[in-house]
Amino acid sequence: MSIWIYIAVMAIVTYLIRVIPFALFRKKISSKFIRSFLHYVPYGVLSAMTMPAIFYSTGNIATSSVGTAVALILAYFDLPLIVVALAAAASAFVSGLFLGVG
Repeated sequence: MSIWIYIAVMAIVTYLIRVIPFALFRKKISSKFIRSFLHYVPYGVLSAMTMPAIFYSTGNIATSSVGTAVALILAYFDLPLIVVALAAAASAFVSGLFLGVG
């Protein structure tokens, strides 16, 4: 029974998050600061949720850092996402083998 309560609460919260801005802001936001703030909030939240998971995913900060560095370098050169992800995972794995972690 509690699963249905959890789903209902999640649905209500999700609905309210999407409806409240429409209810509060009737006209276009003219402040350049607020508009830019609202534009960058999703990127900041996504980064805040993703970065801890990246560095604790392998169980070793060193191997995670190697994988992250490889991903950043490859992403800088505009390689496809699948290439970046596979190379980062492979480099974290190989560095774990060299460090004796894996």
